[in-house]
This record gives sequence, structure tokens and C-alpha cells, in this order.
Amino acid sequence: MRLNHILRCTASAAVVGVAAFGAAGAASAQDTPTRVDEIIVTAQKREQSLQDVPIVVTTLSQEQLDGAGVRDIKDLQILTPGMTVTSTQSETSTTARIRGVGTVGDNPGLESSVGVVIDGVYRSRNGVGFGDLGELSRIEVLKGPQGTLFGKNTSAGVINIITEAPSFVPGFSAEATYGNFNAWGVAGSVTGPITDQIAGRLYMAKRERDGFYDVVTGPGPRQETDDQNQDFWTARGQLLILPSDDVSIRLIADYSKRDEYCCVSTQIRTADTYGAIVAVGGQQTPPVAGNGPLPFSRTAYANRSTGQQVEDMGFSAEANIDIPSWNATFTSLSSWRNWQAVNGMDLDYTTADLLYRQNDGGYGFELENLTQEFRLAGATDRLDWLVGAFLTRENISRADSYWYGAGYTPFLSLLISSQLNTGTGGLIPVSPNIIGCLTRAGTTPQFLTGCLATGGAAPAGPTAPTGPGFGVGQGVQDHYSQTTESLAFFTNNTVKLTDQFDVTLGLRFTNDNKRLLAVQDNLGTNGAACGGALGNVGNLTNAFIGAGLPADAASSTAQRLTANICLPWANPQFDNRRISEDNNGGEFSGTIKASYRFNDSVMAYGSYAHGYKSFGYNLDRVQAGVTPTASLYFPAETVNSYELGLKNTLFNRTVLFNLTYFDQKFEDFQLNTFLGTAFVVESIPEVRSRGVDADFVWFTPVEGLSFHGGATYTDTKYGHFVAADLTNPSNFPQLSLLPGARASFAPEWSATGSMAFDRSIGAGLKLGLNLSAKYSTEFNTGSDLLPYKMQDAMTLLNGRITLGSEDERWALDIWGQNLTDEEYLQVAINAPLQGSAFQTTVQPNGTFYNPAKDTQTYNAFLGQPRTYGVTLRVRY
Repeated sequence: MRLNHILRCTASAAVVGVAAFGAAGAASAQDTPTRVDEIIVTAQKREQSLQDVPIVVTTLSQEQLDGAGVRDIKDLQILTPGMTVTSTQSETSTTARIRGVGTVGDNPGLESSVGVVIDGVYRSRNGVGFGDLGELSRIEVLKGPQGTLFGKNTSAGVINIITEAPSFVPGFSAEATYGNFNAWGVAGSVTGPITDQIAGRLYMAKRERDGFYDVVTGPGPRQETDDQNQDFWTARGQLLILPSDDVSIRLIADYSKRDEYCCVSTQIRTADTYGAIVAVGGQQTPPVAGNGPLPFSRTAYANRSTGQQVEDMGFSAEANIDIPSWNATFTSLSSWRNWQAVNGMDLDYTTADLLYRQNDGGYGFELENLTQEFRLAGATDRLDWLVGAFLTRENISRADSYWYGAGYTPFLSLLISSQLNTGTGGLIPVSPNIIGCLTRAGTTPQFLTGCLATGGAAPAGPTAPTGPGFGVGQGVQDHYSQTTESLAFFTNNTVKLTDQFDVTLGLRFTNDNKRLLAVQDNLGTNGAACGGALGNVGNLTNAFIGAGLPADAASSTAQRLTANICLPWANPQFDNRRISEDNNGGEFSGTIKASYRFNDSVMAYGSYAHGYKSFGYNLDRVQAGVTPTASLYFPAETVNSYELGLKNTLFNRTVLFNLTYFDQKFEDFQLNTFLGTAFVVESIPEVRSRGVDADFVWFTPVEGLSFHGGATYTDTKYGHFVAADLTNPSNFPQLSLLPGARASFAPEWSATGSMAFDRSIGAGLKLGLNLSAKYSTEFNTGSDLLPYKMQDAMTLLNGRITLGSEDERWALDIWGQNLTDEEYLQVAINAPLQGSAFQTTVQPNGTFYNPAKDTQTYNAFLGQPRTYGVTLRVRY
């Protein structure tokens, strides 16, 4: 029993796909599968043929991953239909979505809807799992809620990553890469026996690349003229210890460090605030006629640094003990991980010196995680059984800061006076000094009338100066500390009622306890301007009435202008605000599946699953109007999912064709959305995702030729809701496009296809060819669904040609990613402080969006351009 177990642990399991050579250490072409039976997965924590598992699994071999150039989870999406992976203001903010469902990653208080598991260790945030994955054995993408077996519960799916284990067969491999954008990288691996009972493996890599964006820095102080570069190194060491015939232990330690610049965004539409940006000495992409969409451009504007430093380290220990008398195996998996990142940000994405964050530790977060999992699994003739427990303790520390540039006060004055100028028919001049009128303490309506009428140049009444603006320098420093303690018990059992009919029952109970401690603090005199404006609301209303505005219009205008001054980072009600919250909750999740095998070639199954994603806290400043929200808590997210599937193994077991219908209903969906000034988390009452998944594999009669493909049709929509259904009803206007609409990042159709060819050409040489493509219909890239954020239908294409020796001692790859140089958006956003998309008046269609009054400038984080290069690989 032990020998079979060790072989399973140390072999590079062959799964779907064939490619030219693969990476260093890849299995030989003779070891790649030529029949569907040889595709092995561990989606149910035991080795099974893919065609025997009643779950939608896209499984990708080492060879297929290498052929498509997959190094991290963002690259993975070209091989996985129905999956998108995006990043925004930093690469720590990476989000994976499956079937149009995922958690936006800009706020570490939210756990991920799509979980990432690497060698059995749950990574609690998608961004924590982003990086060079090293030597891959295979990746399994499990679609739908996995509420029983995989660490913390995940409500939309799991990306299960299995890396190469140490081998008792000595081996060495190395590679060197050079590509456009001055990209270069080196990597090496060595494995083999240390003693008769211990084998080791060491992998190290270093990679650098210039940025994908050209950056106009204006007056600076930023010096870097490119952005989204690459500069990191990583190391991963392993030991496989076999102390006895029935025991194996795998120890893994890894470390990686990134020191890069990321991420700027570019304007995709410049609107009414362009003049104010220019007036305070800034630059951005000029508007086109009618403020329409701008041509696609990789030129960005930023006068402040976007430096990011990311450090990731961890250790895991997995012990497997065979118990022959029970025909069972006991597994213990322990892990410790620490991940921390600091970032700089130019918050206005222009060269105007408005708002920014410095990358000196004032903005970033650290996540430390301890996990322990125990499993006992066994089998009889009629029963495969498993019981287990999972414990985790997670500490999150987040720091947030805002720094005011010299242009902030005059820019905000220009915006406010422009609004007043429009609202009063030109009676109020557009001026960079208006803030002083609105924030002077102890004022009168008469003073305000005179001050506004002269643009703050000649205040009426006493000779006292006008009020405060916003000082230059740091204005905010917040600290958040969240502790999570979670305990879960689970079981997953398959009963073979007949030789053809199986039933699987899975159940999990999870109890989460979370505590938040936070201090929100304004520095210096930050908040004085807002305090003065709040004290002037009544007098300002009377001043507007005196200028001829109706009373209701005067009141709403005064409140709106005050809200513009009292944005979250400027609101004195956050000054030295201390927060302490504690919540505890438990939830059952689980599944029931039934599968029936008609014959050796066809299996049908049906399943129901209930998934759960924990409650949490929004680690950000949140306010309703100008009043800080009393609690940062948001409730748990749950999902009920139904699937009907058919798995077909055809043509002498050389063709796989699987088809699955799914219907998922999410309740209290945790939507993390950027409202232009802050991220807020809203619990959307219902999201419904229905559709069909299809997967196809063909090992052709032609030696070395195979095809792999898949398609996903999704109809993922928000349920109908009104303001009263939200935790904070005041958020409804900016979410009013959602009710009944298709969710963001949910294309109706997505399809993937890959072709791999690998064979000898004589003279001791082999030739390989790999092409991978993904097509998606149009989808919206913004959580608020504004029309300017739509991404048109697109196709991405990767390719690789390999020439090497038949004995696989060396290989030379010529490769390209995004070969057609497709121009596409990752995520589009409302440029902070630069216009307004939603109005205060409801429209006939029930939304607060009127295209004719959309003054918003839109920015976007772009997808990667065409990259290409050569890689030389050697192995011994």
C-alpha cells in the first residue's frame, strides 16, 4: 500500500493535454496520456479518474500549462472557460471569478468567492496566491461551491494547484528566457535522494521586465516613466521523508519577494473636469469631441510613485500514515504563511498633484495565517469514506493613508464653483478660492453671498480672512486589525449502492469568530475645512435663496457641496475614531450527489450543494452622506447550487466530452464596489447564475497530436431589489443599474481551445507546436455596470514552437502571448474626483443614471499587450 502511495506522491501525474516539451523536469512525451482513463484528479481528496467524479473539473497538465505559458493564476484563464482573473490598483488586488461570480479583491476584509489551494494549503485571498507558481504538476479548476472539502468554504469554486514533489530519481533542470519589454528570467531546479529515506527538491527563479505602460510624470516627483514592470525572485525547497513503509512526510518552505511599480490606469473617456485638471497644472489624455470614448492607449499620467513591495513566505508539513487494518490513511496538514505588501498610489491618475499614497508603509496590509487540517479516509467494497477537521487563525493588519498635494484645494474649489456657476446661471464665478468662502467659521449668509459672488477674492463684511482649505502633506493614517478564528468539521462519503449507482453525501459545519479593532485618525488640521462647511449649511442655504434659488434646490445644493468637501478622507467625524466589533457565527454546508454509469463510456450525475462564505468587516472609511457608518460588518454569503451532468468517454476512450447544466442562487452576495471615493461592501439580496459547461478532449490517431477545448454559457444576473433591501439604502443610487441586470465579468459565452503537437523529425530532434485561444462575448468590467465600462467581445491567442533533442536534454522555445495584440480592459473605474455618473434624480427607467448628464471621467486597468521571446531549457 505504501509503495503505491509514494508513487502517487512523487510522480508527475499525467492529465489533460500534450505540448512540446514542457518546462524543465517535465514528464517525457511517452508518459503523457493517450486515453481518457489516464486523466487523474484529486477533486474529492482522493485520486480518481476525471470521468468518475460528479463535479465540473477543468484539469490542466504540466505540459498544457507550459504550452500556454501559464506561470500564475492570471495566465490560467486562457485555458479555462467561464473564468476571469483581474487585478486593479495593485497586483495584490487580484480577483478570480468563475461563472461570473467572484469577490473584488481591493479590500482584504473580504474572503474570496473562488478559493486558491496550493499543495493542499488554502490561500485566503486571491492576491496572496498570485505569483510565480514554480514547477507545476497540474491545476484543477473546480466550478461551483466546494462547501465540504477545501479549507475555508468557497462559494463559487476552487483553483487547486499541485506542484512537483521531490523525486528519488536524481534530476537537474534549468531555463533562461529573453523577450520583448527587456524581459529576462532564469530558473533552475534540482531533485534527488539525500538518503535512502529522504528526497529533496529545490527550485529558484529570478525574473525582470520593463513595464507595459508609458507614463507621463509631469512635474513629478515620480521618476519612473514606465509602469507594471516585473522584478521578483522566488525560492521553494521541499523534503519528502519516508521513515517507514506506512508513513510519508512532505515538507515545503517557500519565499518570494517583489519590488515593482504597479499600477497606473489610463483614461478611456475624459469629460468635464479636464479643464480643472489643466488649471492646477495637471495633464491627462485630452477629451475628444462630445466627451466620447478615447482611442485605446497605453500612455498613463501619474506624478506620484506606484512602487509596490510584496513579500510572501510560508511553510507546510503534510504527513500521511497508512493504516492497513482499516484500509485507511490518516493525513495531517499544517501550514504557516505570512504575506505583506506596501504600495504607493497616484489616486487621481493624472499629473495634477491632488491625492496620493506613499509606499513607505503607510498604505498596505499584512496577512498571517496558521492552519491545521486532519483527515481520515478509507474504503470498503461499497463505501469510500472521509472525516476531518480544519482549524485556522488569521490575522490581518491594514494601514491606510491619504496625502494631499498642493493642487487639491484649488482643484476642489474649481469643481464646486463650476457646479455653483451652472446652478445659478453664471452668478457665481469659477474660481480656485471658493473653498475659503464655504469653510469660514462664524460666517453669515451675507458674507457667503459676497464671497461667492467675487470668487473668494473680496469677502464681504469684516476683514477676517476666509476659511481653511486642505493642508499639503499627510492628512489620514488609519489602522485596522482583524483576527479570525475558524473551526470546521466535515465528512464526505460515497456509497456504491450498485455496481452502477453511487451516492455521495458531504457535510461541513463551520464556526467563525472575527474581531475587528481599528483607529481612524485625521492628522494635523485635516477636517477643519469640512467642519467649517458643516457649520455653514444653514447659512449657505439662505445665501442661495437670496441668490434666487428655490428653497428645496438651495438646501440640496448646499448639502451636496458640503458632501464634496466632507469626503471620507476629510471628514472630522473620523478623527481619532476607535472601532471595536466582534461577531461569531456558524453555518452548515454540504452536498449530495448521485451518479449512474450506464456503461463504461457514459455516466450521468445530479447534485445539490450549499455553499457558505464568511461574514466580515469592510476595512475602509465608510459614510452615509457625511455621517460615518456605525458598523463595518457585512453578513455571510450563501449559495444553493444544482447541477445535472453527463460524462462521455468515446471512440475507444480517446475522446472526452462532458456536459453540465448548472443553476446557482446566491443570497447576501458580498459586492465590494468603488463609489468614486471609497470602497463599500453591500449585500445584494440575490444573484442567479445559470448555464451550461462543456469540456472536450481528443487524443487523435496522429502521433503526438491532441486537442482540448471547452465552452461555458452563463446567464448570471442580479435579482430585483430596491434601496430598502440594502444594508445602507443611500448606496442604492450608485447601484441602481444592477437590479435585474447581467453581472459584471459574466460574458454570455466563453470558449477555450488548444492544440498540441509533438513528434520526432529525425536526426535525433523533436518538434513541438502549441496554440491556445480563448473567446469571450462582451461583458461589463465595472461593479456599477456603467455603459462606458463595457469590454467588447475578444479573443486571446498564445503560441509556442519548440525544437529539441529526442532525449529531452535540451529544448528551445519560441513563444508569444496575446499574439494578435488584442486591446482590452481588465477593469474600468470612475476616476476619483473627476465628474459624476449618477444623478440625484431618478430616471424613467428607475435608475439614477442619465447618459446626457454623465460628466464622469473613466479610467481603466488594461490587459497585457503582445509579448514574445525565446526560452532555452536543459535537463539532466
